[in-house]
Formats: sequence, structure tokens, C-alpha cells
Amino acid sequence: MTEKAEFNAEEWSTILQGPATAGLIVVTAEKGGSIRESIGIAKAYAEAAKENQGPGVVKEIVTARPEVDKERYKTAEALRSAGVEGVQEGVKVLEGKAEPDEVEAYKRFILEVAETAAKAHKEGGFLGIGGTEVSEKEQAALDEVASALGLSESQPG
Repeated sequence: MTEKAEFNAEEWSTILQGPATAGLIVVTAEKGGSIRESIGIAKAYAEAAKENQGPGVVKEIVTARPEVDKERYKTAEALRSAGVEGVQEGVKVLEGKAEPDEVEAYKRFILEVAETAAKAHKEGGFLGIGGTEVSEKEQAALDEVASALGLSESQPG
């Protein structure tokens, strides 16, 4: 099992930013609901922390405070393009030092964070009635993140 101590501070920061950045890519894909969706990101971390009780880098990632450099992305479009690259960079850093199953778990966690954010707020509808769980724009962002991770596309909500 790989441990946090095997990474320098810059590498660790890059790894930690991946999941939260993927969540923010989805949050900014559609206007509205950003508070609920941000809470959804935190909820994904809490759920993953419950499930990952064993040793290793994935447990350390899911139990860490989500990190995002808020000054790095000036617009939603910059977040979407550069953010996807940042997510991929986190995977590359992890691939260089971690076991393949840990890398796969990290990729799945990134997608889980993004999906949880997308499903946290219904789009459309009126007073909570109707609407869709995941909008077309959010689904496109989810699919882009999944593709960047080399995972099959996420399932529509």
C-alpha cells in the first residue's frame, strides 16, 4: 500500500485537488444549486471515508480536506478545460508511485464526487417539483471527466 509520505508537498496537493476540482467542474456546468452541489461534494468525501477503512493512499485522500486552488480558475470555462488537465495530472502523479488498484480507486472516487455534486440539486421544475436530477450540461461535464479518467461514461441521473 502506498502512503502519503511517498509524495512531496506539490505532488500531494495535485492529488488532493483532483476530486474536488472534478466536482466543481460539474457544479459550474449549470447555473443554480451551487450550495447544494458543494454540500454534495463534502457528502461524497464523508461517504467514501466511511467505506475506505483500510490503510493506503486512497483512505488518506478521502479523509483529507478537499482542496481547490480558487485563484487558479478565473472562469467556469477555464475550470472546465484546465481543471480536467489538473485531474489527469493528479492521476499521473498517483500512477507513478501507487498500486494499480489504488489508482483505479482514486479515479472512481473522482467520478463519484462529480456525480454526487451533479445529483445534489434538481435542474428545472418548480418549487422542487419536476425537473431532472442531472441536466444535459452536467451530464456532458460528467462524461468529460469520466473520459479524461479513462473510465466508461457516467450514468445519467
